[in-house]
Amino acid sequence: MTSAAKTVEEYMNNLPEDRKKAIELLRNTMLKNVPKGFEEGMNYGMIGYYVPHTIYPKGYHCKPADPLPFITFASQKNSVNFYHMGMYANKDLYDWFVAEYPKHSTRKLDMGKSCIRFNKFDEIPFELLGELVTKISVQDWINTYEAAFVNRK
Repeated sequence: MTSAAKTVEEYMNNLPEDRKKAIELLRNTMLKNVPKGFEEGMNYGMIGYYVPHTIYPKGYHCKPADPLPFITFASQKNSVNFYHMGMYANKDLYDWFVAEYPKHSTRKLDMGKSCIRFNKFDEIPFELLGELVTKISVQDWINTYEAAFVNRK
């Protein structure tokens, strides 16, 4: 379920009431913790944090006109979903998150390679997600991205 919203503010204003608080808290957590250089905007119909073309002119290899995505999150049909491309590309980071999660939540982790789904909005581990986003700088993400997706042979 992607949004047609053109701005983050429009996206936030169109959220169902039962999702607004969770998405607002998630956004505030990202804004407080995302490393310098990443920009916020709408990315693939979700709120996203990405490396702008001013820093990484090549853009996303699948669609170079788009900036290099890093994190997105959205209110989906049955959950709030949080996508972190760094965990998809970096197994050590993925393993760290999986090991840390039980220290922050009693709920079973519902996770794919980069997507974490939260069905109980009042039980999202905001502190852990905030710590997660601090672990990769813009340059770290560019290096990881290029090694994992661009420079593969």
